[in-house]
Amino acid sequence: MVSSPHEAMHRIFQEHPGLFSRVSEVLGVDFAPPVSVTVLPNDLTETRPLERRVDTLLRLETEDGGCFLLAVEAQGKKDPDKPASWAYYASYLLTKYRLQPMLLVVCQDRATAEWAARPVRFGPPQWPLLTLCPLVAGPHNMPVITNPAEVRKDLALAALSAITHATSPDIGAILKAMTHVLPDTPAELADPIIELISQGLGKHPVAALWRKLVAVDLSFYKSYISEEIRDEGRAEGRAEGRAQDILTVLAERGIDVPEEARARITGCGDPETLNRWLRRAVTAPSAGEIFADGDEDGDEDA
Repeated sequence: MVSSPHEAMHRIFQEHPGLFSRVSEVLGVDFAPPVSVTVLPNDLTETRPLERRVDTLLRLETEDGGCFLLAVEAQGKKDPDKPASWAYYASYLLTKYRLQPMLLVVCQDRATAEWAARPVRFGPPQWPLLTLCPLVAGPHNMPVITNPAEVRKDLALAALSAITHATSPDIGAILKAMTHVLPDTPAELADPIIELISQGLGKHPVAALWRKLVAVDLSFYKSYISEEIRDEGRAEGRAEGRAQDILTVLAERGIDVPEEARARITGCGDPETLNRWLRRAVTAPSAGEIFADGDEDGDEDA
């Protein structure tokens, strides 16, 4: 299954194709900024039943009059079969479009990035036929952008910095710098960046920090992320209120609530279960009776 970080690592180049010239500059290779960009179909499937897809494929026309194809691959782990696929992509693209192909591999961990950056030679050792040398962007060479002024100068590069440094100790400072700049950024530019970072962080632990920053520091922002966070907060508030209602009813009736039962009530987050317990609290002879009738199974998921 394609993960969210995988999508963000290459899709950012669709949203900001000029980013490649800045990334290549960081990597020490000179590619002129594009003056024209065309997003091409990423389906490289042959007529026989063998499907091959590059993650993102762009045709870039540059300021110096050049034109080339940029294939962007998001790589989450080492894969011994990938170099052969990448070599196929390059040959296929050259044959189909008659334009020189370039491959950029984007990674989120140093070991994968260093593996992807190694030149791979195809052919007998005494006479290699092909040599694959992709450009690689990852936490080992992407800048750590924690200064809001630097973020403001190149928002797309800062977003890629956040995505590639998702597991870096500096990621908190990177995200905080983003939130200093995004409120003053036009929504048509800021909104996709916020979504890309969220997608790029995926299930990494720092994703929770970004969600909090979006909810607090970027409270102006309206999207599925912010609405999801606010919905979660409202649901938690309702559950806490209903749990308190149950304890209040039992207290008013003079029924003792042992600590184990109290913890179970306050720890439940399922509204239906809490409603059922509240109804029972009105007549139950003891606190334990509100959990009767098979609630043990139903409450485990709550």
